[in-house]
Amino acid sequence: MNREKEIYRVTLVGSVANVALLTFKFIAGVMGHSSAMIADAVHSLSDFITDVIVLAFVHVSAKPQDVSHDYGHGKYETFASFIIGLALVAAATGIIVSGITSLVQWTGGKQLEAPGWLALVAALVSIVVKEVLYRYTARSGKRLDSQALVANAWHHRSDAWSSIAAAVGIGGAILLGQRWTVLDPLASIVVGGLLVKVAVGLMRSSVDELTEHSLSSDVEKEIEEIICSFPDVSEPHNLRTRRIGTRLAIEAHVRMDGNLPLSVVHDRATAIERRLRDRFGKQTHVSIHMEPVK
Repeated sequence: MNREKEIYRVTLVGSVANVALLTFKFIAGVMGHSSAMIADAVHSLSDFITDVIVLAFVHVSAKPQDVSHDYGHGKYETFASFIIGLALVAAATGIIVSGITSLVQWTGGKQLEAPGWLALVAALVSIVVKEVLYRYTARSGKRLDSQALVANAWHHRSDAWSSIAAAVGIGGAILLGQRWTVLDPLASIVVGGLLVKVAVGLMRSSVDELTEHSLSSDVEKEIEEIICSFPDVSEPHNLRTRRIGTRLAIEAHVRMDGNLPLSVVHDRATAIERRLRDRFGKQTHVSIHMEPVK
């Protein structure tokens, strides 16, 4: 099974689970009179929407380079990760506003309805299912080197976190009595805060890649060490690195004896490029520019 099909399969598994969960949680939230559970259902809806986004953008990112995209279409997958972050922010905003509204009403003297046991059961089921989905999707994302899958995995885990917060709020409201029903909207606010934190992290990494952020200093140091491991090669400089979707791009200038035959210099550059691709992936874009030692 190729990479694109595997990403589809993993994402579809999550989609089916999200549809089942959002339906169950919405029904449980309405019947169980729980704003935290309804907020959690909205989160699961945003999970389903991001699944659709991943499926659409991974198909585009898998296309090979063409006349208008010399470096391929890999950044479409990065863009998908950014959109997932935006979806999380949108979901979090709605959840926080809803929770604050209920909290304001409670402080104004309104008696909030205590949630039912069905809402608590839905929260506990969601915690288990979403944590399993997180581990499955994250493991697949790392194996397939898919940033969009890893981002979607964190969307699953953020849903598990939100369900934990919802379970605490709902459980507290049920077990501690009517005067503690405020724990339910408080839990929904905590859920929203967790979502914002995850979303900011996803969006920051996506923006870094879309704006040509260099690879880490440790990776660049390793690249220089690989280059210098070849005989007659010295002074790597003008090193430029970036990520293009699932691929890396490496460009560097190095020096060799100007009296060496052109064929020797060419073979050395080819050998360096091959070694870098062996280390960082066959699809790595590598460009080595040779200069004579001054």
